[in-house]
Amino acid sequence: METSQSSEPCTSPLPPAPGDTVCDLVTVPARQGLEAVDILRRGAADAVGPVLHDDDRDTLGFLVPAGTAAGWDVPGSTCTETNGRGLRLAPEPPVAGADWLLPPGDDADLATDPAVLREALGEAARLIEAAEKCC
Repeated sequence: METSQSSEPCTSPLPPAPGDTVCDLVTVPARQGLEAVDILRRGAADAVGPVLHDDDRDTLGFLVPAGTAAGWDVPGSTCTETNGRGLRLAPEPPVAGADWLLPPGDDADLATDPAVLREALGEAARLIEAAEKCC
């Protein structure tokens, strides 16, 4: 699996408006992402922020703090920079063809901690690999 970084925006090219959240987006295959969500939710209920599910691409996207993409190096994932563009965390997903797996809300963090996400994605990859080897 290769790691790549992208400078494609995860939102519209408009500057952020008041109330917008500036974030980066870590995208992973859906299976690994679902395992990671389970791991994060078992570890600490507030450790995971909003998560997008893109059925068309079979991926999950974790909102992480802006600037994460600059140092992201997790194999099998990409981290997209927003380049200062804002993201309105509304009931409707900001990406066409996607739905919120974990929607933004008053009780949710605005973004997932990248260090915690990195650990959860690693553990998820190991669990998937072990499951594939045993059966």
